[in-house]
Amino acid sequence: MKRRAFVAALGSAAVAWPFKARAQAPPVIGFLGPQSAEQWASRVRAFKEGLAEIGFVDGRNVAIEYRWAENRAERLPDLVAELVRQRVKVIVTGGVAGPLAAKAATTTIPIVFVSAFNPVTAGLVASFNRPGGNVTGVTSSGEELGQKRLELLHDMTPTARAVTLLVNPANPIFSEAVIRDAQEAARALGFEPHVSYASAERDFEAVFAELASQQGGGLVIGSDGLLLSLEAKLAALALRAGVPAVFQNREFVAAGGLMSYGASSTDVYRSSGVYAGRILRGESPAALPVLQATQPKLFINMKTARTLGITVPLPLLGRANELID
Repeated sequence: MKRRAFVAALGSAAVAWPFKARAQAPPVIGFLGPQSAEQWASRVRAFKEGLAEIGFVDGRNVAIEYRWAENRAERLPDLVAELVRQRVKVIVTGGVAGPLAAKAATTTIPIVFVSAFNPVTAGLVASFNRPGGNVTGVTSSGEELGQKRLELLHDMTPTARAVTLLVNPANPIFSEAVIRDAQEAARALGFEPHVSYASAERDFEAVFAELASQQGGGLVIGSDGLLLSLEAKLAALALRAGVPAVFQNREFVAAGGLMSYGASSTDVYRSSGVYAGRILRGESPAALPVLQATQPKLFINMKTARTLGITVPLPLLGRANELID
């Protein structure tokens, strides 16, 4: 996804908020995060950049009220209820459980989501072009990209006969769809598919211990919010276990993971900031189509490939947006 083209598609120029008086309180955006402020620092920064592009600067003509679930999905309903009671003008949230909790909490406050799942399948919106109701947002189409990651892993390790899909069972709507689609695609590529589950960081050691015992297999990591927030840890564990792994973001590859293919999290969160700003200016979420990231990028860690004894095929070298060494 190219920032200039993606933001241009939003069709909005930056404007300043027209205050009637200096004493007037700025509108408040509620930002609901399923993980922690530290884990989401880059996403928040990108979100604020999007707001600024549409003319809203935090602390000047808009305020942001944060709520963090700290990787505890059961806290989300109470946290979003706090934002509703505070009568925020817009709720912005990411992942899977966050948007669902927000929609369950209010039918009047506009909601802008950022996620890697299909929002129509999840019941968040009626359609991509006409979301209806009070919910719209940005999706990086993680379910479809999961099949493409399988193909890339097959191209990278053509002799591998098994692949493991790592998902978070705490997000059943997303994980079940990913498993279904990935298993079908894996079999079509000649892989024997396996599924591993991790709903917390403490589950990783057992997952990778099992992977290390399986000779010649690969790993596809599902685009779940928890897993994305721990991508550096996952990259280190995959390298230590000697497992070729593919994930969503460049950060995974920069941390030592073999390969990533997906939309830029910076771009999608910047775009959510633009959408939040457009809603503050008076546009209805029902009329704002769900944005889809359409230009995923491929990153490959060449040092990790050498460590794993993998010779990267020339076609993949040519397709990569960046080779990290």
